[in-house]
Amino acid sequence: MADYKEVRGTKIRDYTTNPDNPIEGQVWYNKTDNVAKYEIPNVLSSWRTGGNVNTGRQLVGAAGTQTNSLIFGGSPPNPASALTELWNGSSWTEVNDLNAARNGPGGAGTYTSALGFGGEPAGQDTESWNGSSWTEVADLNAVKTYAGSCGADNTSALFFGGGDPAAVATNELWNGSSWTEVGDLNQKRNFGAGSGIATAALYSTGRDSPPNTNNVANNESWNGSTWTEVGDVNTARRITQSSASGTNTSTLVFGGYTTTHVAITESWNGSTFSEIADMTTARYGSGGHGTSTAAMISTGNAAPGVTAATEEFTADVPVGAWTTSGSMNTGRSAAGAAGTQTAALAFGGGAGGTSTKNAETETYNGTSFTEVADLNSARSLGTGLGTQTAAILAGGDPPSADDTADTEQWNGSAWTEIADIGQGGRGRRQSASSGTTTSGLVFGGDNPGLTGVTESWNGSAWTEVADLNTARTVLGGCGASNTSALAFGGYYSPPGLGNVTETWNGSSWTELNDMNSGRHFIAGSGTATACLAFGGFPIPAGGTKNEDWNGVSWQETSDLNTARGAVGTPTGTSTAAAMMGGLTPSPTGATENWSGTSETVKTISTD
Repeated sequence: MADYKEVRGTKIRDYTTNPDNPIEGQVWYNKTDNVAKYEIPNVLSSWRTGGNVNTGRQLVGAAGTQTNSLIFGGSPPNPASALTELWNGSSWTEVNDLNAARNGPGGAGTYTSALGFGGEPAGQDTESWNGSSWTEVADLNAVKTYAGSCGADNTSALFFGGGDPAAVATNELWNGSSWTEVGDLNQKRNFGAGSGIATAALYSTGRDSPPNTNNVANNESWNGSTWTEVGDVNTARRITQSSASGTNTSTLVFGGYTTTHVAITESWNGSTFSEIADMTTARYGSGGHGTSTAAMISTGNAAPGVTAATEEFTADVPVGAWTTSGSMNTGRSAAGAAGTQTAALAFGGGAGGTSTKNAETETYNGTSFTEVADLNSARSLGTGLGTQTAAILAGGDPPSADDTADTEQWNGSAWTEIADIGQGGRGRRQSASSGTTTSGLVFGGDNPGLTGVTESWNGSAWTEVADLNTARTVLGGCGASNTSALAFGGYYSPPGLGNVTETWNGSSWTELNDMNSGRHFIAGSGTATACLAFGGFPIPAGGTKNEDWNGVSWQETSDLNTARGAVGTPTGTSTAAAMMGGLTPSPTGATENWSGTSETVKTISTD
């Protein structure tokens, strides 16, 4: 690919204002500001929810990367477990157990060549993993538990610190056949986090001894023969995890315990730690895998108990932004909507109160709204699907009833009543949808209680198909047809605010990884494998939230400019969406447009 100078030459052009659409990497001189400037994409480092392990536990051993990893041991289900699970980048599989159950073991290596050693009650036992089974090898020289560990594979590892209850400073080095005692740490401690390889390691945080209750921020670097104290972490804590495949110059330290569970993530650049994006779930005693730019955390103790949840960290991901656009002519909440970011339709909705329901329909061109023909029946809380010129509004809440089965179809100029939706002759409201006027799906809602009922539309009639696994109302939905859809969030009882995610394959629903933030009255845009979920109640906590779905997991990204719930149903894609109206908490016509990537103009320093 040609760079900017090859396309435009090397001369820097003068502008009185910044150019409207600069090429990435372009440099220009702003004569008004008297500075040279350039443009770069905005990026975000963040955690994304991942696939749950089969058995939640804490104080596990771990080895591998973000996409291929291994966890073993820990507790429960027993005081000490021998369970081993393998991660392939999308799901966990139980594989052959350890020969000796152990709690708090050390771990090193990869998912096909790993080492597990020490722990309670295994003590000095060491086991080697070949990708399918564990084999007992030479013991440690001393019992070692709750220590830091690292290593490239099952032929080279380092095990440092540890001890229970008294912390120690001793270290042992594995050469593929035996352990050798090597140089001590400067600071006795246990429950710290190790990164690196046998010849270049880092040991961060932990608990000192005595009195065995003090969290420490200590950080030491190993050069193959000696430990050197280097820059401390910012938050002292114990039972932390690290991206163990990192190095002594580049790694992450995350989670742990202070006086409570923490979600803190710190990045090490070889000299200092910097706090970056927090994890979704605060926890300690987890498995840590990966590097400083692509890491994973699995299981652990997350109040009030162990969790099976995993999260994945990715550094410097390009992120988008919301831009405020023209308002609707009639402010409203819970409207139906259909179409794209630049060619959308908004219809119905509520202006507040139990009887103030709208029939107004407006078209959107990406910047402004125009009023067109009204619905035949005013209502809010209906669900829309289709395009700007061919849309359906199904169900909803009319002025004089709790819900309706009335369904209307838009042909680009007028609404026509078509076959009713509704379970057993009843209507529904607060549902979510996927698809078009010839291939659509409506799921969940209120009928009049919470429902998981799913109905498929073939262009002329509705047919009941398989229910959602979790009945709920005011949920979000994405999808292209009646054979592929995503359902997320909503309100269900118990526990209330939902983060449950389910995918539809044309015949059944399957639960997938949860959202990061539980909320209801949420909206979305996109497909079953590339979806954006935004807004929702409670306000303000959930009202600005925006999450991106990649087909496997959710990642929080740039917030809305205005917190709101009861947003219009989907319009657009995961990279180009429109968000219309809602409650802020008052009904509003304010609209925002999403661009999947955004850029920032930077000034070139002359210092």
